[in-house]
Amino acid sequence: MFRLKNFIAAICFAYSSQLFATTVNVFAAASLGNVLDALVEAFQNETKDSEIRLSLAGSSVLARQIAAGAPAHLFISANSHWVDYLQTHNHVEVSSRDTLAHNQLILISAQPGDPMTLDANTDFLALLGQNRLALALVDAVPAGMYAKAALQSLGQWERIQGSLAQADNVRAALKLVALGEAPYGIVYATDAKAEPRVYQRGVFSRESHPRISYTSAEVANKDAESRALANAFHRFLYSDRAKAIFDAYGFQTAD
Repeated sequence: MFRLKNFIAAICFAYSSQLFATTVNVFAAASLGNVLDALVEAFQNETKDSEIRLSLAGSSVLARQIAAGAPAHLFISANSHWVDYLQTHNHVEVSSRDTLAHNQLILISAQPGDPMTLDANTDFLALLGQNRLALALVDAVPAGMYAKAALQSLGQWERIQGSLAQADNVRAALKLVALGEAPYGIVYATDAKAEPRVYQRGVFSRESHPRISYTSAEVANKDAESRALANAFHRFLYSDRAKAIFDAYGFQTAD
């Protein structure tokens, strides 16, 4: 397992001269945007001459871009499937792969309301009326795949699948609800926490879908300087300082 046992050693490594004036491109799931901004700022305060650039989108889009040769150095997916895909094609360093954090799947609304229990008796069609349920692409984007699994588990999928508004990524689905273009949506708990215009209405039980886990891995075949900085930043993400930042943004760090 890729674990940081000694954060001090990682920071010393990050200070080494080979890292100066080096840029690393991090391709990461859209739902990590806010927390990664904070993590990058914290890391760059320690490594003044380094630059971490973030490319945020759906994990499926990013994985395909990496497979096509996009200049990524570190990939963080909202599920393990797309890391598996890259690993199969020898695009990631297998020894660097690990589970970074976890999230929850929730139902949000554009208007406040009472908390709801989400189970087989929940009438999602009645909630929607003539409107649609916002979520990420159910056949490609992890947030949408988790949402589909949860609705299937509750016996709701067949009834609701004709009333969906599918977005390119989970942040786009969140925006549909925030702008009032959809009355309800299924997103991650951390997304709702970052958006004051939506309201959390219910939490899908962990048993209703695969556990939401973010998997990180370093991209293979990069130059030595970039690899060194990517490794240092990757190690930083598993440090106690980084875990505190993840916690502050509502993520659960990996066991």
